[in-house]
Amino acid sequence: MKNYSVIFLLAIFSSCASVQKHNEQRASCIPPEQLKEDVDFAYSKLQQMHPQLYWYISRKELERKFDSLKQTINEPLTPLQFYFKLQPVIAGIREGHLSLRIPRKKFTKEEIKRLEHQKGMFSRFEYYISGDRMYIIQNKDSIEHIKPGTEILSIDNVPISDYIRKYRSLISSDGDNTTFHPYFLKDLFFNFYTAENGFGSKATLETLYNGEKRTYTLTREAKSDSDLEKDKEMQKKTPEKKLNDYVASSNSYNRSFKFLDKDSTIAYIKVKSFSRDYSDEFYKKTFARIHHAKSPYLIIDVRNNYGGSLYEINNLYSYLADEPFTLIKPSQLTSRNAPLRTNYFRKSTPLEYALKSIAYPSYFFAQTFSTYKKDGKVFYKMKADKPTKPKKEAFHGKVFVLINGGSFSASSIITAKLKNDKRATLVGEETGGANDGTVAGFYSYQKLPNSEIRFPIGLLLVQPNINFSDSRKGVVPDVTVTENMQDIIDQKDPQLDWIKNEIAKEKENKGQ
Repeated sequence: MKNYSVIFLLAIFSSCASVQKHNEQRASCIPPEQLKEDVDFAYSKLQQMHPQLYWYISRKELERKFDSLKQTINEPLTPLQFYFKLQPVIAGIREGHLSLRIPRKKFTKEEIKRLEHQKGMFSRFEYYISGDRMYIIQNKDSIEHIKPGTEILSIDNVPISDYIRKYRSLISSDGDNTTFHPYFLKDLFFNFYTAENGFGSKATLETLYNGEKRTYTLTREAKSDSDLEKDKEMQKKTPEKKLNDYVASSNSYNRSFKFLDKDSTIAYIKVKSFSRDYSDEFYKKTFARIHHAKSPYLIIDVRNNYGGSLYEINNLYSYLADEPFTLIKPSQLTSRNAPLRTNYFRKSTPLEYALKSIAYPSYFFAQTFSTYKKDGKVFYKMKADKPTKPKKEAFHGKVFVLINGGSFSASSIITAKLKNDKRATLVGEETGGANDGTVAGFYSYQKLPNSEIRFPIGLLLVQPNINFSDSRKGVVPDVTVTENMQDIIDQKDPQLDWIKNEIAKEKENKGQ
């Protein structure tokens, strides 16, 4: 027992020392020559591991960008300052999954606990970005009675447009996609902002509403006892929460199902993220209910779904297919040893490290035998690139799928496949993820040697099993219906309404 106590204390002291060391390194300035070494390191690792590096940018153009960047580095920079110079070049590769990690300040356990006992300042609002302008579209706690539709002009006297232009250059998008940036930027904006400015205790907003300018001071309020009790309650797992994959941080479900009418003719599935957790059970129960109700129409909503598990979308497709199907094409790698570069021991505690060491031989052989060579190229074996049979209770009625610029990665894979197979009518706007696939699957987590910025690199070229469009864009809907800010504020849904009206017309015609 004493030995365990010693190990526990050592782990605590080691953790504190690690936080302090990280924050000291983050605040230190790194000489220009070392930063240039990091630029070269990043490019060399991309060339070694990324299976489709020059998909949307030529080798000549990318090398020019890296060379131009190095010429601008002529003074020492902190890791964060360096991040803001290097990430726009990485984003210029136009591969949506490829991005440096923001070199953030780390917090001790005591600091984390203190923050958990406080309400957020900016996270209590919902935002909308259009061009270089930002608006508040939801104020659930009625903070300062700020009305939805209020434009934020500045934060602490810095124009919001300056931040938007700066942060937009950091976002990687797939190819020539036109819709992804506003969705992803509104979600990441304050990640960038707090990385630059820290978690302050107050902030001054200059706003504009109905032609009137006003100034508000936001403060980081302490949570009440009832707030803390509610937080505890939200963390509790129930059968419903497990089935629908509850997310406590947003107090919402990743998956939900309902019928949109009294006679159960229109089934509606909303998937916010393909997390895989409890997905087998969710789809099994959901499609059993749809089958029992004999619903002729199904709407699947993957708007604002940034993707996730290939396993889950393959499983979902098996409930939509009329015949055996293959979801994706064989996934290409740069080399046979690429799967062994996934940082197997990453983020392991001492105990986990010991257990993983014992299991490593099995892992090594499993990964090694998961690759094969064909026509001079290396591929990785995956279940989704093998034929899959439709489920017994697969849906055979009419399918509509709602998409928008926030539909990314796995959301684009499944919608591209549905469109190619003419199995669904896509309604909304161009997806944020590319029509012809992406590079993701699993990652090699690199660390730049001098700035110590983390750089995850996707190792698999994942493409839907379709006839490629070669458009360099997202999945284009069959019916384009856009949604504006006022629709969101008024809780109107013109995209869903279009489908409901179309179904109503079809029902009426069948009745005649």
